[in-house]
Amino acid sequence: MRGTVDGFTYGLVTPVVAYLMACLGGALGLRCTTRPMLVAQSWRPGWLALGSAAIGSGIWTMHFVAMMGFTVKEAPIHYDKTLTFASLGVAIVMVGVGIFIVGYRGARGTALFTGGTITGLGVASMHYLGMAGMRLNGKLEYNTLTVAASVVIAMVAATAALWAAGQVRGFAWSVGASLVMGLAVSGMHYTGMAALSVHLHESGVPIAGDSPAELLWPMLVGPLAFLVLAGVVVMFDPMMVMGKPAMTPVENKPGVPAHPAVHHQAHRPPLRPVRLAGRRGSRAPQNR
Repeated sequence: MRGTVDGFTYGLVTPVVAYLMACLGGALGLRCTTRPMLVAQSWRPGWLALGSAAIGSGIWTMHFVAMMGFTVKEAPIHYDKTLTFASLGVAIVMVGVGIFIVGYRGARGTALFTGGTITGLGVASMHYLGMAGMRLNGKLEYNTLTVAASVVIAMVAATAALWAAGQVRGFAWSVGASLVMGLAVSGMHYTGMAALSVHLHESGVPIAGDSPAELLWPMLVGPLAFLVLAGVVVMFDPMMVMGKPAMTPVENKPGVPAHPAVHHQAHRPPLRPVRLAGRRGSRAPQNR
């Protein structure tokens, strides 16, 4: 028997809140990613790691906020805690690989394509691993073409977000990049959910696991607390907010890490004039 699926049990509340969470994680993460491009003295690995964790946490939080509104009329839904939190780790690691590529190689060319592709695949991997942790009295089936479309949406939008963030042109570009990142995560999620159908089993066997309400508290206490902490770090750094370097970089190119224009000139003694041989009244030096 096919189950009756409803992805909008609470109307537009869960999609809007989920999108805002994705935008928040994207805004913090992308600003941390561009921070080393603004200041040469930045501790690049630390900022990129913070950005990866922020984006990964935003993706994970967005997914499960959206899943609060997902119900199957004929069957209660529970979640396997191990797979649920494993999906958070996958999101952070895969997004981190893409972020580090762009952070070190710049948001252009092959580096941008590779970093955006891996970041998009991280979004998709988190989604489908999180769905694998869902437990109900039935079987989940997916439409292959729609799943492929959801992955492509994630990769294209993630690449566009990294490109926009790598322009290093101020706060407005950062806001636009975060909105695109939120679109990547939300668009991928709801396209993937459109590919889902549920076929219920005949016997009503009780399913072990946590209910959505029980899963909500650790989700709020964990990733949301981290996002708030990352936000505090960003807000106390004026360069992160305004998006403008304190000194003019040598290379004023999008996606190229800035280096201060400092030139060191070695001290040399003044040169004495040398009298050239061959002129009238002068003698060539003789070796003695």
